[in-house]
Amino acid sequence: MTHGLFKRLALAAALIGGLAMTAGQAVADKIKVAGIYTQPIQQKWDARLHQALEAAKKAGEIEYVFSEKVANTDYVRVLREYAESGVALIVGEAFGISREARKVADDYPNVAFLMGDPFKPHGKNFAVFDNYIHEPCYLMGIIAGSMTKSKKIGMVGGYPIGEVNRLFHAFMEGARSVHPDIEFKVNFIGSWYDPPKAKEAAFAQVEAGVDVLYAERAGVVDAAREKGIIAFGNVNDMNKEENGTDVVVTSALWHMESAISHAIKLVKDGKFAAEDYKEWTMMAKGGASLAPYYEFEGKIDPAIKAKVKALKADIIAGKFTVKINDNEPKSTF
Repeated sequence: MTHGLFKRLALAAALIGGLAMTAGQAVADKIKVAGIYTQPIQQKWDARLHQALEAAKKAGEIEYVFSEKVANTDYVRVLREYAESGVALIVGEAFGISREARKVADDYPNVAFLMGDPFKPHGKNFAVFDNYIHEPCYLMGIIAGSMTKSKKIGMVGGYPIGEVNRLFHAFMEGARSVHPDIEFKVNFIGSWYDPPKAKEAAFAQVEAGVDVLYAERAGVVDAAREKGIIAFGNVNDMNKEENGTDVVVTSALWHMESAISHAIKLVKDGKFAAEDYKEWTMMAKGGASLAPYYEFEGKIDPAIKAKVKALKADIIAGKFTVKINDNEPKSTF
């Protein structure tokens, strides 16, 4: 064998070996992630988590499995089963079972837990997140305040918990920044998904004189359509996803992609820690936004649109802060 041929063969072998290492590294970089949801993944809160994890899967970042409609009474068992199965990250909800979920995290220190939870992070591997879309809710309130003629706005929510309360208060403050004398009718239906009940609550509010509705729950948009008034959406784009054409002016959107990407990177780098992902669900980091105005683009006062655009920029730049108020909001009339 000549010296030149030997060098060429050695170079080829090195290249093949390098490609094999690269392929192996790519496989190693794809971590296993489990999602555990208490509602069907069609329910919009869980849907936002599921969509973010599906996006990471499509990008080749993770292997993804999930369980839906897991009752709180069965949640701990499912948590433990996934932890035992070898997943690196579990994304889910600990509302109502915070203490039990933390105990599971303590028992599996090598598994990362990113859980929806109203309390603080725990230990070294239990990180928490909540829904902080109060900033676009404030911006929606400004628009709603400019569009109501009766100066009475209705709001229908699921439960008066912090996650919902802060959105209502931000919306109310935004509306009051336009007209300080605007009044509000607030109702909670005691369910995360009961469209008929939410619709009836909205009907009652319209009978009381409201001409604008904040649809925190599904069913409110249908009521607004039947009564011929406008509505504002929550979490998902209710104009496009909940039959809101010509009814829903805009929606406060929640995006979990940034938070999920942050968690995945930390797990891969071996740096995952118990932290609060609050900032990752806010506007500055892409966790919240205001949906387009669609067919209402020409129906909103140009001065109001300019004000909202400027405030959005200030919020993202940290120049304007929307207050967080987790206390239960009350009707004012």
